[in-house]
Amino acid sequence: MEDLEIVGLYWARDQLAIAESQRKYGSLCGGIAMNILRNREDAEECVNDTWGRAWDNIPPQRPGSLGAYLGRIVRNLALNRWRKNHAEKRGGGNGELLLSELRECLPEEGEGVLCAEEQLSAVIGQWLTCLPQEDRIVFLRRYWYGDSLAAIAKARSTGQNHLAVRMHRLRKRLREYLKEEGIAV
Repeated sequence: MEDLEIVGLYWARDQLAIAESQRKYGSLCGGIAMNILRNREDAEECVNDTWGRAWDNIPPQRPGSLGAYLGRIVRNLALNRWRKNHAEKRGGGNGELLLSELRECLPEEGEGVLCAEEQLSAVIGQWLTCLPQEDRIVFLRRYWYGDSLAAIAKARSTGQNHLAVRMHRLRKRLREYLKEEGIAV
């Protein structure tokens, strides 16, 4: 079933929308949650919560890309779950590693950050569009989908060390771009 048809089911308040979302995007959402949480039960719960959030938010929202919309919901849920687990010293996962890699190029809370999250997202989005396609792909696979360096290196037929250097350079370029755009990092 096409995305527009699934969104139409949400608008019609037809329960089939959830089943079709699960069928079409269940593995994508599960992969995102699992890459962040590294815990099957927590990942499954985030995926199930994703369908509920989509049900609650469609309508009034009408996403242009259902896959990206659901991916964003599950990613945010998984990051929130990771933070909760980490704060309670109960969990681990990949979230800490990803955040520590990006910490050098993103503003930290409480240090006079002068930009809203939406502004930061827009600036990073602009930066991503300026990147060559291959750089954009590896950056998003690492920091949006939470894929491991080993998985990305294998999928892109490159060495893991080469990829680690490339990611370091991309983070450095992001930091410089944010500074140019007036965002304190």
